[in-house]
Amino acid sequence: MSLLRSRRGWGIGAVVAAGVSGVLIVQGVGGGGADSAADDGKPGSGPIASEEYAAALKVDADGDSATLAKRDTKPFSMLGVTWSDPKASMAGKVEVRTRDAGTDNWSSWLELGTDSGPGEEGATRAGTEPAWVGASDGVEVRVDGKEAAELPAGLRVDMIDPGTGSVSDLEPAAFVADETATPDATVSPEVTESVSPTATDAASSSATPTDAASSSSATPTGSPSASTVTSAPATTSAPASPSASASSGPAAPTSSAAKPPITSRAGWGADENLSPESPDYLANGIKAVAVHHSAGTNEYTCDESASIIRGIYTYHVKTNGWKDIGYNFLVDKCGTIFEGRKGGVDKAVLGAHTYGFNTQTTGVSVLGDYSKVAPPTAVLTSVARVAAWKLGQYGIDPTGTTTLTAGAGGTSEYNTRTWKTGDQLSFPTIFGHGDSYATECPGVNLHAALPTIRTYAAGPVTGLAVKSVTGAGTSGTRTYTKSAATISWAATTPAALIAKYEVLVDGKVVAAPAGTATSAPVTLALGTHAVAVRAVHISGKTTTTPAATVVAETTPPTFTTAPNLALATGTVNTTAVPVTLKWKATDTAALKEVRLTAPVAKTYGPTVTSAALTAKSGAATTWSMTAYDQAGNTRAASVAGTPVILQETSATRTGTWTTKSSTSYLGGKSYSSTAKNASLTWTFTGRSAALAVSRAATSGQVNVFVDGVKAATVDLKSATTKYRDAIWTKTWSASAKHTVKIVVVGTTGRPAVTTDGLVYLK
Repeated sequence: MSLLRSRRGWGIGAVVAAGVSGVLIVQGVGGGGADSAADDGKPGSGPIASEEYAAALKVDADGDSATLAKRDTKPFSMLGVTWSDPKASMAGKVEVRTRDAGTDNWSSWLELGTDSGPGEEGATRAGTEPAWVGASDGVEVRVDGKEAAELPAGLRVDMIDPGTGSVSDLEPAAFVADETATPDATVSPEVTESVSPTATDAASSSATPTDAASSSSATPTGSPSASTVTSAPATTSAPASPSASASSGPAAPTSSAAKPPITSRAGWGADENLSPESPDYLANGIKAVAVHHSAGTNEYTCDESASIIRGIYTYHVKTNGWKDIGYNFLVDKCGTIFEGRKGGVDKAVLGAHTYGFNTQTTGVSVLGDYSKVAPPTAVLTSVARVAAWKLGQYGIDPTGTTTLTAGAGGTSEYNTRTWKTGDQLSFPTIFGHGDSYATECPGVNLHAALPTIRTYAAGPVTGLAVKSVTGAGTSGTRTYTKSAATISWAATTPAALIAKYEVLVDGKVVAAPAGTATSAPVTLALGTHAVAVRAVHISGKTTTTPAATVVAETTPPTFTTAPNLALATGTVNTTAVPVTLKWKATDTAALKEVRLTAPVAKTYGPTVTSAALTAKSGAATTWSMTAYDQAGNTRAASVAGTPVILQETSATRTGTWTTKSSTSYLGGKSYSSTAKNASLTWTFTGRSAALAVSRAATSGQVNVFVDGVKAATVDLKSATTKYRDAIWTKTWSASAKHTVKIVVVGTTGRPAVTTDGLVYLK
């Protein structure tokens, strides 16, 4: 809800006790959308003319209800119900419905808010909140006052076509919202009563200095003195332009916070002919920011924002007779910031938005209704940017409190306090409209988000942390890199509130990425360094991450034990012979891992020194390994080997052996013996050997001799039957000629031994 003042009677009393305007209610989509011009008023932008129409309501004989039957109208997108006595209030229920110009469908009934607060001397009309209903060409109205006092006189519905046209160079929003643009509707003009100035309007427009003095003399006791408001020289021969008004009035103070992008009045197509009077300024500057919402639905596209603002502007000025749009700034749901009241966005322009406190505040209104939905981050961010910039001009802490003098008595909605004219009241320096008036504005959800807005506006950047050092690895509390690395970080504060980031190495700035990029490349000298990231908030406050220890080194790892291969126990197949690969790698800084790259790809941790693998029989295979340290330095090494299966037929036999055939045996055959001291001897040249046997619960034992020396007694007994089982292995440091001989023990009760050949590695 906005609290606006009359266009007439600009005495200090009227300024301080400004009247309450309508709340913008947005319903559906539609009226003409437009691009906008940048804050500097670039060529190609221009005013877009709006039109206003009105139709009188028919009041019944009892005077407690009024209607306007369905009727065709000229095209419009915004409407409100108004009455002729600006001091009268509407206690009845006011509802409207409209016909969509594109589909001819009638909307459901929409209730307009009627609690527009007290009027002010010199106002021409009072009314409901203006409602944005989209491109429409038909209207119906009903007012039910049966439960209330007599309806105010002069009831009519005012309809506004905000116009369509081409403006240029819209300042970018801080965020991009997901939206689907709605094509302009095709409308058919119908005859509708046009609004023309009333006698009261004409009389007010000829107000003399005496009128102003009279209003000034009506200032309530305790109100700010006349010195709190200054006026730019009046312009009566030609309408004021944004550039002209910006150059008048007091000088603009420098702010401690960065100025956000702002779409100018020319950017949203303001027709300056509607409000030719010069702006007024607050001689003592701004003490607080009042946050509003326009209410209604949030289902508008952000391309329609300029049209919505033109509709508000027209309703305030042409319908209600106010001097200008009441808000100093407006923000749409995509985060685009718009200039409201003319006079220079960087100056303390007197607005008409917060009843009783206009001479001490600036007002920001968000397009949309935040009574039932939470405001998006784009809204919170942009409101915070405006607040930080404006409060920063006067050295005010966005998270602090301030004392405001009440220009009129009132009651608040959110903290339920009551005051009288002249009372000194404490407010947060960013407060909601309902903190200073009996209204739900800016909606319970936006009001609940005010602490976030204050934090966003004040800074510093929160949640700042280094996320990674690309091209490097971490071990314990240290990060290692060769030299070149990319530092990446993140923060929970929205990017639009961050002025810049800096990368610090040993306390010195070595990188300052453009804009709000969250990574930057750095080159480090060899050695140990302290690396941190510093974020500068738009307020100028800084946040620095804890320093990370980063070691730059280029020494590669070493294999203190070169990769070597040995046969292993397990089931032997011609395509998969069990082997064990062993190695040991170290690094002067920090070993990260060892990778096996061929014949298969596997990665092992820094403390792993062996792996169980399989190799294909008869195939020469090279096992390639690479050791990596945390900095990315590498060292490669390899070992080659060929597993060979020797069948029993290649062995020298003694004693009695019986041939057994089965597909379960290597080569389909095996030798079996129960004769004590029966033997098989294999001769080969290699560096590892494995005895393959068949096993069962009745299997016996063999003595194994290597190069003529007994090496082991091997028991073949197994609770489950096994075939091709490599049960015993032997490995040498180098390849050489060897003999392996097995001798049947003749174990009592289970003398049988079945062999399945010998495997060796060459």
